[in-house]
Amino acid sequence: MTNHSPLTADRSFLFVLGSSRADGNTEILARAAAETLPADVPQRWIDLNGLPLPDFQDGRHEDGDWPVPEGERTLREATLGATDIVIASPLYWYTLSAHTKRYLDYWSGWLGVPGLDFKQRMAGRTLWAVTAMSDEDEAVADGLVTTLNNTAAYLRMRFGGVLLGNGSRPGQVRDDARAMARAATYFAGEPRPALFPAEAYAERAVGSPV
Repeated sequence: MTNHSPLTADRSFLFVLGSSRADGNTEILARAAAETLPADVPQRWIDLNGLPLPDFQDGRHEDGDWPVPEGERTLREATLGATDIVIASPLYWYTLSAHTKRYLDYWSGWLGVPGLDFKQRMAGRTLWAVTAMSDEDEAVADGLVTTLNNTAAYLRMRFGGVLLGNGSRPGQVRDDARAMARAATYFAGEPRPALFPAEAYAERAVGSPV
């Protein structure tokens, strides 16, 4: 199935899977959303659970060359090669999984790589997110949503929000009819630029009637 969103062939999607198990509920929901993308929009899927990536060591203010292990190089090239990055992380203790947080920690290092211009190159791209959680109250995922929104805001990216689904046992998210319906239209439309809370408040204030 394909949608009728304004996505064009010059878009490319990177799906970053951050679950500690394969074929989990988050991945199922992400793949349901991905099925709606036009056939001519490239997709790349990377499973962080199967990619060798050591804990991030901040060397931005140290002398010498910045070592780039193979796993990091793969992620960095894939991230910069995509116009749209989809974080697919289950909700672990009300935030991102450890695999996903480690991946985003590496973004901090890439900000300081000479000549990479990571922040400038990420500006204008779109960050999306998919998560499955055991709690039916979607408000418990607010911490995860805030983390990703502010990450996108710092890099001046667009943010497509978070596609939320309910599921704990394997495959349970398929029974969440509302989540599966949302997946069918998640990538439709054009997300707005991400804003920090203070920026969003100021924007609302400017637009408010006197």
